[in-house]
Amino acid sequence: MNIVHLYKDYFPVVGGIENHIRVLGEAQAAAGHEVTVLVCDPRRRTRVEELERVHLIKVGRLGTVASMPLSLRFLVAPARLHPDVAHVHSPYPLGELANWLFGRARATVVTYHSDIVRQRGWLRLYGPVLRRVLRASDRVIATSPNYIESSPWLSPVRDKCCVVPLGVDHDRFRPGLAPFDGPPTLLFVGRLRYYKGIETLLQALVSLPGFSLEIAGDGPMRDRWEQQASKLEVRGRVHFLGHIDDAALPGLYRRAHVFVLPANARAEAFGAVLLEAMASGLPCVTTEVGSGTSWVVEDGVSGFVVPPSDPARLADVLGQLIEDAQLRLAMGRAGRARVEERFTLSRMITGVQDVYQEALSA
Repeated sequence: MNIVHLYKDYFPVVGGIENHIRVLGEAQAAAGHEVTVLVCDPRRRTRVEELERVHLIKVGRLGTVASMPLSLRFLVAPARLHPDVAHVHSPYPLGELANWLFGRARATVVTYHSDIVRQRGWLRLYGPVLRRVLRASDRVIATSPNYIESSPWLSPVRDKCCVVPLGVDHDRFRPGLAPFDGPPTLLFVGRLRYYKGIETLLQALVSLPGFSLEIAGDGPMRDRWEQQASKLEVRGRVHFLGHIDDAALPGLYRRAHVFVLPANARAEAFGAVLLEAMASGLPCVTTEVGSGTSWVVEDGVSGFVVPPSDPARLADVLGQLIEDAQLRLAMGRAGRARVEERFTLSRMITGVQDVYQEALSA
């Protein structure tokens, strides 16, 4: 099968969608498919490369507006490709528009990773086009049933929506031989973006004396959150670790008691880091924002789901988990079992392949 993935960035750019496309593309290439990834290069010059048997076309960009790379070459590039399946990863309006206008694939599959949340001005202009793009696709992949029900863009096309959750390498992320025996340690992993809700976690930490917080990742909110930690007088217990290499991540999860993802917006559509934490045997605390986070973490089973932007409630459940070691271990075991049952890489890759076949048959 000839497959083309369309998105704005690819490795070495690191992000949830970029990582997902890389894992999926490399697995498909290893299975014998012809895989091309069409993205924008950070510079103006177009480059063609091959990485792990994946053919990369990185077209030059003119600039970036509202987090969207702009490239006239990208817009017309699909006209030169004739794949069996065009796999568009949304949100990326230029990629969706390019494939809709000029794509030559036998079938189009859209993975709808997230609503456009912050750029609402752009959405007023682009919304009618997005609706047409989704209607014109053969299949739409959502990563959770929650998102199909709650997204105003997916619910009108629910008849062509399929749920294929993200997956995690559960052999690489696994519990340690013994529970972590250090001081009470909370862990957050991810890009430091506005919707991650770290400000709420820092406020909760004020009422949790003796707790330390490890924040792994970097991003545009780091300076502001470091300043907030200082103002709240918890800076000595908050460790901003910056970017962590993939090889070091499993050990980082094993050196924590509880994982926290206190998202405050639907831009946190799934929370792949929750899978890494659950596979590592950690109980997870996340929030109900109408996305996949509250589907991945079963409230009261593999962790707790609390309202967003509620530091008092967040502090309450974090304190409960630290004080009750048996509850913490039981939730960690339940999370690991849920990953093995539902969120493995092999299940994700097979699920996407099944959607391709359905789209081609349709």
